[in-house]
Amino acid sequence: MKKTGMILIVAALLLLIIVIWGISAYNGLVRSDETVKEKWANVQSAYQRRADLIPNLVATVKQYSDYEGDVLTEITNARASLLNAQTPAELQSADAQMNAALARLLVVVENYPDLKANENYLSLQDELAGTENRIKVERDIYNNAVKNYNIKTRVFPSSMIAGMYVFESYDSFIADENAENAPDVGSLFE
Repeated sequence: MKKTGMILIVAALLLLIIVIWGISAYNGLVRSDETVKEKWANVQSAYQRRADLIPNLVATVKQYSDYEGDVLTEITNARASLLNAQTPAELQSADAQMNAALARLLVVVENYPDLKANENYLSLQDELAGTENRIKVERDIYNNAVKNYNIKTRVFPSSMIAGMYVFESYDSFIADENAENAPDVGSLFE
């Protein structure tokens, strides 16, 4: 009887250890999942800041120029795409659209020397540059959180818990095609 009692105690301890490990693994996955969601919200916030600055930039340019309406339409559409993006891929696509629209706006700006010296315009340009840096930092932080989360969901033994409770992987931001090539800035002013 003593041997049976000892086996039951060992089995109960082993079961308790497995349950505690399972709870700990599950909670760790939930924390990592929530961290990724928080970092995604930070990325969206940085893009929101950028999108909020764009109308001010457009309004400032409007004061100095009779610029083309299609540039405004392009910027408005790009801004809407940016605000409606739900995934890193959608956000990257919308960002590329916004960058193209802003490049066209910069071509218009080049035709108005007074505008380039305007304090409001210069201030907005500085704000946009700072915002671009924030976006890069937030994207890097998001990618790190995604990497850590995806590792947790794929390594054994926590992958068993992730599979049982359907913890899905997240996509990271990746460089755009041809990102290794420097843009031809001169062609914007032709």
